[in-house]
This record gives sequence, C-alpha cells and structure tokens, in this order.
Amino acid sequence: MITAYISIGSNIDREYYLPAGVKAVAQLASSWRMSRVFEAEPVGFDGDNFFNSVIEIKTSLSLATLQLSLKNIERQLGRPENTQKNQSRTIDLDILLYGDVICECSPTIPRSDLYKFAFVLWPMNELCPELVIPGQQQTIAELWQHFSPQQSLWPVE
Repeated sequence: MITAYISIGSNIDREYYLPAGVKAVAQLASSWRMSRVFEAEPVGFDGDNFFNSVIEIKTSLSLATLQLSLKNIERQLGRPENTQKNQSRTIDLDILLYGDVICECSPTIPRSDLYKFAFVLWPMNELCPELVIPGQQQTIAELWQHFSPQQSLWPVE
C-alpha cells in the first residue's frame, strides 16, 4: 500500500461537491482520513471562496491509475475537461504526494502547491506534520512554520 495525499477543493456548490469528491476518493482507498475543511479566497482570479481540504489515502493504485481515477471523478462531478487553472470549479483533485515518489513528469510529485498555498500546507500540517517531503530535508511542520500565507484562510466550523 502507498500513502498518497490529495488536495480537494470546490467553489461551485461546495457544500455538495466537496463531500461528493471525498466520498469518491475514499472508494479508491483501503483506508483514509481527512484534514479539517478550510475556506479560502480564490488565488489568481475573482470568484466565490473555496472549500479546501487534504485527504490521506492508503491505496494499491499506481500513480498513473490514481491520476486517471481522480480525473474521472472530476468529470463525473461536472468539471469540464478543458477547465483552466484560474477559474471556478465544481471539484479539483490534485495528488500532492505519492509515497516517496519524486516525479518531474505529469503529474509532478511532490506538487509545487505544497510550497505555494496555505490551503494545501495548513491541512497537510494537520494530517502529517512530521512527514519529510520526498527529496527534501524539511518536514511539513518546518515548511508551515516558515510559510507566509498570501491569502485569507480559515477553518470551516
């Protein structure tokens, strides 16, 4: 079994699509757990606020199969195939880490979002603060400790 971390976000009917996405991703896992849900302002465009979280899964799927499965879930949950990066979406599922794998092709692992976005790093810090990022010397907690968020972010009650 491989431990993978997946970022999940929605800013269109987010009370429906975020739980639907979690349920679909959980079906790919033998076990799973999730951070709290955070509300975050969009980055790079004007739109409704996002609900974001990170899901940790244990899976026997290969990286390629997991990536394809996540893209299929996005399509099933109404995300058009040609959705651009900086626009509203029903669901967004991105592999952040996949075991100890370092991959510079698609998908890039570790995903650079770990170093850029509080909506990824804060939930990761909740789930696995002592995890060392593959190919790095830093733990998630150390990265979070030195992080300066560029966006407003708060836990959803």
